[in-house]
Amino acid sequence: MTSPIWHSRRAFLRTLTLGAGAAALGACTTMAPATGEAAAEPVEYRLGPGDQIRVTVFNEPELTGPFTVGAQGTIAYPLVGSIQAGGLTVPEFTTALQTALATYLRAPSVSIEVTNYRPFFILGEVQRPGTYPYSASLTVLNAVATAGGFTYRANRGRVFIRHANENVERSYPLTVATPVLPGDTVRIGERIF
Repeated sequence: MTSPIWHSRRAFLRTLTLGAGAAALGACTTMAPATGEAAAEPVEYRLGPGDQIRVTVFNEPELTGPFTVGAQGTIAYPLVGSIQAGGLTVPEFTTALQTALATYLRAPSVSIEVTNYRPFFILGEVQRPGTYPYSASLTVLNAVATAGGFTYRANRGRVFIRHANENVERSYPLTVATPVLPGDTVRIGERIF
């Protein structure tokens, strides 16, 4: 016959073992991304169809105003006609427009700002998947909150993002700083267990 002390010691060791196993399992979810997975890095924003910009040309009020990047990635601009904006950063497009205007104006001073970004898309394990307007410095957690929060099945450790200028969806760790860019498609996957 075994003593009651021995039973409580066995129960204590079993609890200790299970606790250590659970801690080890929990550590697995916070490990660095496996080889082949991308880290969430800030990406320089490139203009694309649907972006609304404001062009200001110093001392030229007729060349100053709002413009929208069209489906082909161009804007129709006075004097120069159709000019490519899609795929360019704001500084690159500023230089391109300044160069095009130099044919007609002496030393044009051009300033460009994005007034409205194209929307982002969120799908998967969120309450209200869909298209939402982009706001500056948007993160995945902000995007999830905009879409009503996670469902109970959501994987809160990983997120899949396809940037507007890419054809491939990439896996990122879901952190408070994981960025979302205009035109991105964000997918929250389902957890395994």
